Amino acid sequence: MSETDSADSANASMDGGLKFRLSVMMFLQYAIWGAWLPLLWDLLTKAKGFDGTQVGNIFAVGAVGAIIGPFIAGQVADRWFSTEKFLALSHLAGGVLAWNLASVNEYSTFFYFTLVYSLIYSPTLALTNSLSFHHIQDRDRDFGKIRLWGTIGWIVAGIGIGQWLLYQYAGGSPENAKDPAVYSGMADAFRLSGALGIAMGLYCLFGLPKTPPSGGKSENASLEALGQVSHQPLLTLFFIAVPVSCIHQFYFVHTAPFLNSFQSEMGGAGISNALNSIFGIGGGGLMTIGQMSEILVLAMIPILALRFSRKKLLMIGLLAYAARMALFSYAPMLGAAGMPLVLIGVALHGLCFGCFIFVAYMVVDEETSKDVRASAQNLFNLVIIGLGIIVGSKIAASVSAWAKTRVAEGDDWYHYTTELFSIPMYASLLCLVLMFLFYPSGTRNQESQ
Repeated sequence: MSETDSADSANASMDGGLKFRLSVMMFLQYAIWGAWLPLLWDLLTKAKGFDGTQVGNIFAVGAVGAIIGPFIAGQVADRWFSTEKFLALSHLAGGVLAWNLASVNEYSTFFYFTLVYSLIYSPTLALTNSLSFHHIQDRDRDFGKIRLWGTIGWIVAGIGIGQWLLYQYAGGSPENAKDPAVYSGMADAFRLSGALGIAMGLYCLFGLPKTPPSGGKSENASLEALGQVSHQPLLTLFFIAVPVSCIHQFYFVHTAPFLNSFQSEMGGAGISNALNSIFGIGGGGLMTIGQMSEILVLAMIPILALRFSRKKLLMIGLLAYAARMALFSYAPMLGAAGMPLVLIGVALHGLCFGCFIFVAYMVVDEETSKDVRASAQNLFNLVIIGLGIIVGSKIAASVSAWAKTRVAEGDDWYHYTTELFSIPMYASLLCLVLMFLFYPSGTRNQESQ
């Protein structure tokens, strides 16, 4: 073997080891979140007794960290502090907080605990992206393969907690899915999240590659990043991402309760029981069908990125958002026969996330300079899991209240869901039109590579 061949083999081995380490990071990062988010609405309303306004406030305050993150975490990672050490400290503290949230039953205490947790956890979502981009050699080829392990982590956590609820609190019987003990047991999702958070913190200390701050032209990385996102195509992308993130949050607030109600209204039909035996109960496990399809889409990104422009991929994602909400709105009218269509709607999450949000993260990375990418990723997080969650959570609660007023006594149960999901359906179509009209067609910014 020649020296060149030996060097290539060594580089391939190092590259493979790096990808594995980054994949484990993504697995833990999203398992932490996926353990509790799909169950939060039912946990807070059915077990802790919070009303819709209070739950909307809790969802909204959970996004505060994403708004402050660009100006703290991005600045730290781009200018002052190694990213892996910042992630370690954040996850160790967040794990302790998440564990304690399981036993908090008083609204104001839960509200402030959630606020602190959001300040700690939210910025880590963007920083795991920027750390990955910092080390991988080919963005289009490698990032999708690494990020899909975050989706797998979400799936494992979601199905795991669903099975735990089924056998620990429902006696192994799907018919007991609405037992009060099941809703109380959903608090265990925070305990699982806390344990995963502590594991992630330790892994960041000992398992991640060193990622020192890069320095740059300006002392304030956030202001420099703001200047770069004020130009096309990022200007249009950020603008449209605001309503899209609201629609995305609407999905996470209402889908698990919707699936839970749909299965109950089907009267214990065979397909419902079969699904519960596989995915567990509560709706969160069933939602992982969307993450399973997400894996397929992310695995296809290297091919799709070569065949389609960024604009076309983003528009495919927006069309999937509209189609998903349309299926949720009208498939329940078919009764049990509508269940396969509802599951297709859940599966469309793969296209929603993969072709819009994931591609958007790629666009942010390729359209900004290397010295502000952590800050730029956090600025996009400000929109996706900051403004979008705050506004989206309040809208989701308000639309739910409005939809209930549209249902008359004696109406079929699905009249509520038809009204509920029609609003984000029309909003998705409007975003699709705006993307078509205003997002520029062209090549990526080569100067930022």
